[in-house]
Amino acid sequence: MPLTLDQLRILDAIERLGSFSAAGTELHRATSAVSYSVRGLEEALGLPLFDRSGHRATLTPAGRRVLTEARDVLARAEHLVRLADDLRDAWEPELSLVVDGLLPLAPILRALSRFDARDTPTRLSLQVEHLGGVEHRFHGEEADLMLALDFSGAPTLRARVMPPAEMVLVARPDHPLMNASRVDRTAIDQYTELSVADSRPGGVAGPARLSLGSSHVFRLSDFHSKHLALLEGVGFGWMPLHLVEADLENGRLAPLGFEEGDRFVFTPHLVSRIAPPLGRAGELVVGMLIEELDGDA
Repeated sequence: MPLTLDQLRILDAIERLGSFSAAGTELHRATSAVSYSVRGLEEALGLPLFDRSGHRATLTPAGRRVLTEARDVLARAEHLVRLADDLRDAWEPELSLVVDGLLPLAPILRALSRFDARDTPTRLSLQVEHLGGVEHRFHGEEADLMLALDFSGAPTLRARVMPPAEMVLVARPDHPLMNASRVDRTAIDQYTELSVADSRPGGVAGPARLSLGSSHVFRLSDFHSKHLALLEGVGFGWMPLHLVEADLENGRLAPLGFEEGDRFVFTPHLVSRIAPPLGRAGELVVGMLIEELDGDA
């Protein structure tokens, strides 16, 4: 005979209240029904749970161990009921966010941490891609949200403009280009340009604004690796200002002095689908992301 949650509840009540009769009173059962339920549980498990040799039945060592597991099962069953209630109340079971690795992750992680602290039934996932890889994963895996650079728009998507992401063209102060009389495309073509590859399958180059067209290109997988390569003097390249601001202040890196300009900005967009619309979790995460990214700007 299979065991039931009702039997586990009776076992818990007996131990908490000290007797079969007290458990019956709390659960609105006759004492005989409580005893019958316990015997059914013992038969289902093939174990004696109570020592009945004395004046009152007491849990055997096996019974105490079973009770510990029974309470875990009961707690998970209660959690399952609450979860079902929450999911019926428009909370998404899962929510996925894809972000461009060029953007500052700290405010994004703060927003997700705030959401996680709300103890909702929604499970979050965060994936970091680069350049065209963001939209590729968003569409390919039907993610719920993406933070993409210079989003061009689509009739089926809703986009919210986020604070700009400033880029700066940098190298080490001892890079040969720092002493060049003119830093133009002819000059830079003599040296190694550091680039982050588009993370789409088969992707190589990023947006034209992130490439100066040098014939000597060293491609890396992400901007943190590129940052290290810059500090090691491997070459020059565009970097998000938030990753190199401290290096510019302490002189470890410097603007290149490129004649066409050392700085530009991307306009990131927070994108979701119009249909189906975001549920409670999605709208809450959107609000928190906006607050954190605006506050970090």
